Formats: sequence, structure tokens, C-alpha cells
Amino acid sequence: MLGSVLVLAAVMVACSPSASDRPASVFFASGADLQSINPLVAVHPLAKQVQNHVLFLTLAEYDPSFAPQPRLASWSWSEDGTRLLLRLRDDVYWHDGIKTSAADVAWTLRMAMEPAVAYPRRRDLDAVRTVEVIDSSLVAIDFMNPQPGFPDVLTDLAILPAHRFEGVTAADIRSAGFNLDPVGNGPFEFVEYRPNQRWVFRRWDSFPVDLGRPEIERFVVVVVDESATKLAALTSGELDFAGINPAHTEFVRNNPELEVRDYPLFFSYALILNLRRSPFDIREIRQAISLAIDRQLIIDAYLYGFGTVAHGAVSPEHPFHIDAAESRYDPDSARRILVSRGWRVGADGVRQRDGERLEFSILTVGSADNALEQMIQAQLREIGVGVEIRQREMSSFLDLAQGAERDFDAIVTGVPGVLSLTHLTAMFDGDGPLAYPGYDNPVFSNAVGQARDATSAEELGDAWRLAQNILAEDLPTIWLYHARGVQGTNRRVTGVDLDLRGELASIASWSVEGDVRH
Repeated sequence: MLGSVLVLAAVMVACSPSASDRPASVFFASGADLQSINPLVAVHPLAKQVQNHVLFLTLAEYDPSFAPQPRLASWSWSEDGTRLLLRLRDDVYWHDGIKTSAADVAWTLRMAMEPAVAYPRRRDLDAVRTVEVIDSSLVAIDFMNPQPGFPDVLTDLAILPAHRFEGVTAADIRSAGFNLDPVGNGPFEFVEYRPNQRWVFRRWDSFPVDLGRPEIERFVVVVVDESATKLAALTSGELDFAGINPAHTEFVRNNPELEVRDYPLFFSYALILNLRRSPFDIREIRQAISLAIDRQLIIDAYLYGFGTVAHGAVSPEHPFHIDAAESRYDPDSARRILVSRGWRVGADGVRQRDGERLEFSILTVGSADNALEQMIQAQLREIGVGVEIRQREMSSFLDLAQGAERDFDAIVTGVPGVLSLTHLTAMFDGDGPLAYPGYDNPVFSNAVGQARDATSAEELGDAWRLAQNILAEDLPTIWLYHARGVQGTNRRVTGVDLDLRGELASIASWSVEGDVRH
């Protein structure tokens, strides 16, 4: 831990402004590097927050009730619901001085639709027929069929400056120099990136006031991968925000300079099974594993109550959430299922079939105790299933988990906000870096087709519910819990409102005590 503390201290010294400026800066901890700041590439949840609320603008944004509101553009629909006209504001400029234009919107959307880019939500744009630039501030999106409402993906995909990608092909997007030296049009401009240490942004004073010109002067994302180090830096005042282990909440609450903020998230954890590998290709085996996991115990003992049992992929806060088949804890039924499939108890207590042990490995990140994986390991041991925990550093983990071979038996991972059916579908169709391998169900594909053909919110909701029921029955992945965010924050930062939209949605209203401008 000492090495991590020294690294963090060096980062904080390097980042720290003069004493008079320090109150106007906010230091925010991230447990891992942001991977990429390019919206076409990044899947890291905090990276998405930084893109959409700090560095760039999306066409629209959600208000606290999750109704879409204009951000970079206002819009109107054709009478038949197949054409969306987007009128851009005329007072938004890239931080290099060039006005944000319709060409930027068209370029970003077209790149998102390119298979070679592998934008994680590309399937959300499958219904788009064309993207047309009408004039410098007007874009028309034509869809293949009437749309039931404003596309969620347009609240999620930040617009990029086309002129900064001249000569960059779709295949080169992931390695573009822009990813490490970005130019945005949002409330903060990029200053500096040091790999695995920090991202630094400063207030863009020309940002339109009515879009939320920030009060704070600088926003710094500090990469701190150890929970004890984060906690030490939070209590010393070096960090203003740090996600904390639920076990540490009382310790933080007892510090008069700090407070604990917990809030709902569109973020769920699951045991992802590789259905290309035996025996996970058998639904009954997946069902037995699911029945052996005591989710409520995980929430109580591991999360200290900061979560809810997941019965499926969609969070209870989502408007299309359904009460799907209950994720029961029933180890006796799990054992009976295994016996019915020909497995038996061997002399060593591990279930065997034809001399083969029923065991698998869980791929995970880091070198810590991996308490969640250990709880799953212990619970599955109770029904005779052996589990090995394979720890890897982040880059190796991503290579194994997201590579074409999907070289893992199972992984425990968090899945950020499932906000659309096509987003949900992309996790199970083998398309994209986050897809879960091996799932193929024509009935599920039919539900997806119904969603694509939906012309009303009611039809879309019906398709959502059908898809959730199918996934709850098939269990292509085993959902564990829907998380709640738990942040330790310094009370000197005020105006903070953490909600379902994410930790940084209210950053424009943040201010700090002692800032001489107030």
C-alpha cells in the first residue's frame, strides 16, 4: 500500500494549484484509468460520465425524471415518425475555436454505425436509414420505420469534432491520437492526461451560461486502484470524491468534514458464463448455479445493504422493468437438478460425471482478496461445484474477456445502464466488445425484431417485457444484484446531486467553500 500512497501523493502535488486556487478545484477518484476519452470507444462508466458532462455535449440529455431535454440540439419529428430533424445551437464552439456544426453530428453518427469502429451501442442505430446534413446547423436522421420516441442512444453518444479526425479511418478510431489529446465542446476543456495517474480538465469560460457554465475551475480525475488508499486520501482532504467500500461508511460518517452519499445506479453485477463451453451450454446447469447463489447474503455481507437482488438485467428504476422470474436461493433444488443431469457426488465431495469434475474458473481483475468471487466460490462449493479464481491485471483481463476467443469460463463484472432493448440485445448476440458469448435463442431474436418494428411506447414496452422474461427463463447470464453508488465526499463541495443519471450530472452546479468568487 505504501507504494500506492506515494504515487497518489506525487499526483496530488503535481496537480495541486496554488493555495489561493485550490478551493476551486475538485479531485475525483477513479478505481481504474478511464481507458479512452473517445465516446465511440469507451465503456468505462466514469469515462462516459466525463464525456457527457465534462468534455463534450450530447444532442439531448435526461432530466431527473428521465425525460429527454435539448442539449446541443432541439428537435422535431415528421408526422409519420420516420424523420428526426435536429437543429443545433449556434453558440457552441469546440475548444480550438471552431463552431460545432451539423457536419460533426453526421460524422459522429456515421462512424458509430461503422462495424469497424465497434461502437458498443451500434445496434441502437440499426433502424437509421440515412444521416443527412441539411445546412450547417440542421441534421436529418431518416429511420426505416416509425420510432416510438426520442432514441435513447442520442442522449448517450457525445458528438465529436470531425475536423480533428481528418485522415482517420473507421478501423483506426481506437488508436487515434485524439483519444489521448481530445478537443471537446463541453463545460470543461482537456488539459493533461498521465496514464494510470490522472486526467485534468479546466473550466471553459466561453461555454453558454444557460447550458450550465461550471462554478468550479478545475476537475481532476485521479486514478487510485486500492480502496484503502482512496479512503486515506479522502480523509486527509487530498480527494473530494471517492467511491468507498460499504464497510467503511460508518468510518467516513464519523468524520465531520466528510459525508456519505448513496444513490441508485443503472449498474448491475452478474456472473457471466461462457456458453460456448460445456456445461454452460445446458440451461439446467445454469439454473442450478443460479439457485446455489444467495444474493441477499451477498448484499448484506459484501455490500452492507447497498444494493438490491437482481432478477434480471434491467434495474427496478427503469420504466420498462418487470418482475421477472425470481432469483431464488435454493441449494437443495440445485443439487436435484445436477443429479437429474447425470452428475453425482464423488469421494472428494465434488460432483462428477463419467469421472469429470464439475468445476470452472472465474476470471477477475487485480490481486486483492476478491471478496465477491470468494463468496460465490464458497456458495457453489456447498452444492459440490468447484470454482477457481483467476486473477489478472486489467489489460490481460480485457484481452481474455473481450478478445475474439473469449478465453474464460466465467467472469464477475458490472454492466452499466441497460437503457434500451438493442443495448440489452448487444450483450447476448456476440456483437461488440461487451457481448456475452454463445447465446442463441430464436424467440429472443423475435422479441428484438418486435422492438425494432415498434411504432409506439406501448409496443416497445411489450417487446422489452417479452425479452426480459425470455432471459430470466434461459439464464444466459446469472444476474446478482443492482448496485447503489456509495461515495465519500468532502463537505466543502456543495451543490452536489447524485442520481440515476450519474455522479457528474450535476457538476455545473458544484461549488466549493472558500472560493473567493462567491
